[in-house]
Amino acid sequence: MKLAEDILKETNGKICKHCLGRKLSKTIEGTNNIERADKVCDELDIDLDNVDCVICDNLFNKLDEELYKKIDDKINQLGIEFETFLVGSQIDKDIQKRDEELSEKFDLSVETIKKEVNRLIGLGIWQRYDKEAEFERQDIVFNVDLIDEPKVRIQINPLYIEGKYNKYKRGIPQTKWPCTKCKGRGCEECNFTGKQYPESVEELISEHFLKLTKGREAKFHGAGREDIDVLMLGSGRPFVLEIKEPKIRNLDLAKLEKEINEINEGKTAYHNLRLCERPRKAEIKQSSPDTYKVYNAVVKCDEAFNEEKLEELTKLNEINQQTPLRVLRRRTDMIRVKHVLDLSYEIIDDKTFSMKIKTEGGLYIKELISGDEGRSNPNVSEILGVNAICEQLDVIEVSEK
Repeated sequence: MKLAEDILKETNGKICKHCLGRKLSKTIEGTNNIERADKVCDELDIDLDNVDCVICDNLFNKLDEELYKKIDDKINQLGIEFETFLVGSQIDKDIQKRDEELSEKFDLSVETIKKEVNRLIGLGIWQRYDKEAEFERQDIVFNVDLIDEPKVRIQINPLYIEGKYNKYKRGIPQTKWPCTKCKGRGCEECNFTGKQYPESVEELISEHFLKLTKGREAKFHGAGREDIDVLMLGSGRPFVLEIKEPKIRNLDLAKLEKEINEINEGKTAYHNLRLCERPRKAEIKQSSPDTYKVYNAVVKCDEAFNEEKLEELTKLNEINQQTPLRVLRRRTDMIRVKHVLDLSYEIIDDKTFSMKIKTEGGLYIKELISGDEGRSNPNVSEILGVNAICEQLDVIEVSEK
């Protein structure tokens, strides 16, 4: 009570129950700040119900039914679904400064006024919608501006879907490819689509998710990528699809997966779709020493090769590979050291053979075969003593990250 009396004296008794109770949270028992302040009022026989608070300017009066009506209107206006939320607020800096100065004067380590405001608004939302406040990863964030007339804005956090994809048709890039002539603006060259290719692995799945979630935009994060003329077979390549500002979050992913695969039959397929968290999109992009890829390549030589030299290919191990000429404009020019983990072959004719090769992630197979004007060492052409190219390439396995 001594601390309560000192605070009342400092503020000339012009302090609301929220602000008084907050400063007494470590010294007077109570389930909330109002209860603590009521104990003081009973003990000292004072009334703080209609006081003009010199700390918060009666800020807490703004946390009324009118505010929750604005929150409800915003939820309905956006048509959003959510299970978890967080509250943020904007409060006049002078109010925050007065609150801090009072705590400093009495050396109090207590909740700030902003934290109390956020907590109380969060409690009100929980009571009205039966949704959980979540500090780490939440579906939406309520931003409440209390500086003048209360205003409410809702930040909708992204939705992340993890899975694997297969590509069964050549000529489809992994992600949307802007037209090289107009840079995506739209021109006669691209039939005013803004795209170099009409469809992509990304778009063939994202268009369905955007429609169902009413999201603003989708972004595709793959565990590496295959060239446009390369198939992705086997169990598929891991990916994360990010949907920005999804209004609908409750999805039947098994049903959606089945429908998408039926629509895209013969082109792409998507498997094991499940929700994941934001860190996963970075995890699948990180290469570790244990990751590998398995390819099947059809190798075409410009003249007959010596069959005995094919056996030397099975001994390939360390490859020093300078950034290939074909990707030099978008990749750093450097030498990467990669390893061939396993290699086997089958002869097709005197100038053609197929090669199954298991490598560390990041090894360029086409350049391993051609030599890329000496930028890939050793290479298949050099070992066989004839010029060789990769006529056809399929990815048949991508290891889990």
